[in-house]
Amino acid sequence: MTSKPSVVLPKDKLLRKGSHSKMALKEKIVQIYEALFRGEDPSTGNQNFWDEFFLLRVNAQYLENEIEKLNGEQVQALKETINSMIYHSIETLKDEHPIRAVNAMHTISALIHAIFQKSSSDHGFDIINVLIGFDIAEAQMQILIERLNQLLTSDRPLSLKSAALSVLMVLITAKENVSQNMMLEYVMINSVFESVVQILGNPESRSSHGHDAILLLTLLVQYRKYESANPYIVKLSILDDELALHGFAQIVSSLLTDFNRQYRQSTAQPEGGFFASLTNMVGSMFVAEEKKTEAMKANDAVLLALYEAIHLNRNFITTLTQSHTPSTPTTPPSSPASHRSGPDLNSPNNLPSDAKPDLATLTDSANQPTNLLVTFLEYCSIVMQDIKDVTRFNNAKLCLIILTIIAEDQYANSLMHDVNMNYRVPLHKMPMRHRKVTVDMKPASRPLASALLDLIVEFTQSHMMKNIPLELYLRSLGIAHRILCYQKKCRVRLQYPWKELWTALINLLKFVMSNESHLLKKHDIFHLSSQMVNIFNLFITFGDTFLPNPSSYDELYYEIIRMHQVFDNLYSMALRYTTTEGQWKESAVKLTNTLVNVRAIINHFSPKVDSWAAANSLSSLTEDQVLEVVRSNYDTLTLKLQENLDQYERYSEKPKEASFFTQMVRQVISDYRKSYGVTGPKSALQELPS
Repeated sequence: MTSKPSVVLPKDKLLRKGSHSKMALKEKIVQIYEALFRGEDPSTGNQNFWDEFFLLRVNAQYLENEIEKLNGEQVQALKETINSMIYHSIETLKDEHPIRAVNAMHTISALIHAIFQKSSSDHGFDIINVLIGFDIAEAQMQILIERLNQLLTSDRPLSLKSAALSVLMVLITAKENVSQNMMLEYVMINSVFESVVQILGNPESRSSHGHDAILLLTLLVQYRKYESANPYIVKLSILDDELALHGFAQIVSSLLTDFNRQYRQSTAQPEGGFFASLTNMVGSMFVAEEKKTEAMKANDAVLLALYEAIHLNRNFITTLTQSHTPSTPTTPPSSPASHRSGPDLNSPNNLPSDAKPDLATLTDSANQPTNLLVTFLEYCSIVMQDIKDVTRFNNAKLCLIILTIIAEDQYANSLMHDVNMNYRVPLHKMPMRHRKVTVDMKPASRPLASALLDLIVEFTQSHMMKNIPLELYLRSLGIAHRILCYQKKCRVRLQYPWKELWTALINLLKFVMSNESHLLKKHDIFHLSSQMVNIFNLFITFGDTFLPNPSSYDELYYEIIRMHQVFDNLYSMALRYTTTEGQWKESAVKLTNTLVNVRAIINHFSPKVDSWAAANSLSSLTEDQVLEVVRSNYDTLTLKLQENLDQYERYSEKPKEASFFTQMVRQVISDYRKSYGVTGPKSALQELPS
């Protein structure tokens, strides 16, 4: 045998001696890799070498392991070999033979992944030069992306499209900081946007590759988004292809629906009595939390995609309320990332007997019309229950940011308040000491704004803890404020039990005051309190324009008078901090100013209620009697006209949230990279026709 073996090797050369003199099989492709890595050229004297090479199944793990063993100088020495492998892989994509094309793409993916992994150790070599070569990099990347686009948009086997998406995903996720991946400059110049849009608009492609397509687009949008013009941001912001936009929404909706369904099934009341319940509870204590966190990590990418679509593209708002009947579970995404979601819990037959939901409930809910916003609100009600670890906190924060953008949009608000667009939104509640956890799977059909307000009320009531999630509270109160501003502006009278919101706000004020000394060590509770009081001020000043009826306005005054001690104590607390120089003085002064009308109401009506009770020889008054005093004394009440109550700072990602999204993107990429395995080539080849 010569020092430069050809691809056609005798059978006896496929075997090598292993331990204990046993014969172990060595793959032909591994022998060729070994020759290439020794600097040999197996194609010498064999003009069909590369055609035959790409008929052999890629051993990505071996390639990556061998490159990992090399030092920086050795990687540089292999530059010509790696350049040649990439060059011939790209050339092979012209081939109509699907096996060759798939193996060529998996070779590219494996080499990109391995070289980037090696470069992360800072071995001092240039990735582009080692992979492709400076002199031909631009031309080769143009050809590569053109051919990937052709595969994604042509009528070719799904496995070829999967491999093409895999190349792009491996390239885009090669570095955890996407903006430092200079190879993406070539993807900025040679766009894949149109191919992704075509996948989203095609039902067959969407069902197989929709998850990867929206993740691909979402990550491309992140590239140097704060530093330079990103063409994908521009193209996504002006996309008006209804099929693609609805396809995008359906993918997100399906993935979130799967999460909601899995949660419902996991919390369904088990059968079999007390001992079965106890066994189920104890078992779930050890596995449920970890599974839930992993599922939420998987949904970070989905939420990020939804965020970018809503944030950048106003046309996407219409898809939020596009009504449809819940579909059957979607085909799992083709990327390795999809395997994190665990066993299929979509079919009741695959569930353990103690977790099967009531069939009538499933059947009824399956027949109810729904939309992406309904699904998203239910998802929010699940993930916002427990926010103790970083993953869950960030997931809940992203949900609230998305809801903030929706609440700021005039058209979205008009849809949410449309009395002719009513939906049943099942909202899940956090278990608490004073209440049993019950989820109404057949809630009343109402405008979506009511469900959103219910979500905000529930969050307000259920997160009063010493480690208070102040940032999330400010976000949730901001959403309620934006909804009220829309109602005031457009004079929309939503039929909603507003007393629930007022009670939640008063309870939160009481909690803040009872934990004043502890909370002030870390948080500006005066700013939080001002946000709550200003919501009351909106009702006081403009409530007659959007409350459902005059009785609701009377009830507002009744609640303020009834709970006057809370507001009196709040004013006293703020006043204490205005008289001394300190960190919170300015915020405390603002809070005292926001309380002026609330205090005016209390100071005006309380004496009148007391005098009416004395005149009628009553020690306590009923609600109706207090309301009668209120109605009789409106004329003599003087209130101060407060400015800018219906104004708010519109959401802007930069600069306040830039670091949050940078970290979120890094986490999504990190999760994808961890899931990247060596099973892709095998599964893709098995899908090909023989």
